[in-house]
Amino acid sequence: MNKIIDLPMYLAGEAVSTNQKMRVHYPYDKSLVGTISMGTREHLETAITRMLKKGKILNRYQRYEVLNNARELLKKRADEFAGYIRMETGLCDYETHYELGRTTDVLMFASMEALKDDGQIFSCDISAQGKNRKIFTLREPLDLMAAITPFNHPLNQVAHKVAPAIAAGTPVILKPSDKTPITAIKFCELLYEAGLPGWMLSVMLGPIDSVIEPMVKDERICLVSFTGSVAIGKHIANIAGYKKTCLELGGNAALIVLPDADLDLAASLAAEGSYRNSGQRCTAVKRILVHEKIEKEFVKLFIEKTKEYKIGDPADPKTRVGTVIDEASAIDLENRVKEAVAQGATVVYGGKRNGAQMEPTIITNVSRSARMVCTESFGPLSPVLVYKDLEDAINLTNDSFCGLSCGVVTNDLQGAIEIIKRIKTGTVNVNAVPGYRIENSPFGGIKDSGLGIKEGVIEAMKTMSTVKTFSLPW
Repeated sequence: MNKIIDLPMYLAGEAVSTNQKMRVHYPYDKSLVGTISMGTREHLETAITRMLKKGKILNRYQRYEVLNNARELLKKRADEFAGYIRMETGLCDYETHYELGRTTDVLMFASMEALKDDGQIFSCDISAQGKNRKIFTLREPLDLMAAITPFNHPLNQVAHKVAPAIAAGTPVILKPSDKTPITAIKFCELLYEAGLPGWMLSVMLGPIDSVIEPMVKDERICLVSFTGSVAIGKHIANIAGYKKTCLELGGNAALIVLPDADLDLAASLAAEGSYRNSGQRCTAVKRILVHEKIEKEFVKLFIEKTKEYKIGDPADPKTRVGTVIDEASAIDLENRVKEAVAQGATVVYGGKRNGAQMEPTIITNVSRSARMVCTESFGPLSPVLVYKDLEDAINLTNDSFCGLSCGVVTNDLQGAIEIIKRIKTGTVNVNAVPGYRIENSPFGGIKDSGLGIKEGVIEAMKTMSTVKTFSLPW
């Protein structure tokens, strides 16, 4: 992929090129990957107007066909799309192909849901006040929604918003991350190729003040679905007005290792949770809580597991950790390590930065007040904190503004149940990484991680539609 890519934006399926371009660079060597046309307020108005006029309405089976066709096309072009992801994000080849697999699952589950009946029936003669009638429900698509996606999963996060919308019949204006727009635009082209009518999908980039904020505020848009930082999510909530919002924000996931845990499993989960996707996942392990009696043995095993995550050229098949999204992000991670050390922490493995690459890093003796553990560190950092008992572990886990996900490693059923009941997060996984899920299961957080509205294909379709109730004599 040596040729520089130049891409248009798409307004209700029409390719539109402009002189104002956004530039995308490869984080590994800073080379120019591509340029993308940027839109204006007028382009946004064109997209909204055309999409609200609608066009050919797809029935359930036709929506299924589009999604299934897209899945087959994506499987055939997996290497191509993996290349787009790598060049935009600096993620290693292993991770880009893993994301392709997840995305094909999203398309599969969305196509399946498109075929399912979504109605309920309520008999009215079950009450003394009832009548000989039946009440029926059905789901109707929203007129128009906006989707704003992040850089860390530039294909799968787009699919998680666009595919359920297609299954529900709701048209989408997509605004992908400025750092990773190429993958998103190429995926939209693939959906058009798969048979999606142009009026159902627009994709555009543009200035915040003249394009993005007006899109969020526009009363004709019924839903804003956003995945990204807490600060931007809260800003969207403040300006969106009277409309639905689905906000999937940051995380600060803990992996709690109880005293009885299989430490080899715990070390494997800690490494997998900390370093996959270069540590850039909202559900990545950001705090490892280990009982004081097993800390030394755990850290020893954890170091050995971490050595398996080779950092290097993202294009090298042997590489397990590529870059983070840019050098500025890597510098921030490096500074967080330095700050923790200044507070008394010890780097026992890694800790070095080279450009946009940050080594998988294990830090012990970390202060509970360190910025590294109090806020989300979006990269391959693994701070180990010691706790005294189960109560201390639960309190420490809950002492966070975020509440997205958590993992616990134990064979103690009662301890696991206690944590499930008392941890204030959207997800708790026992003997698995905090982020474990499948693409159609409910996903989302509480506190600063979100408002409790779930994503995942099934829940997303509920948010992207409304329930109509009607009754008939019976």
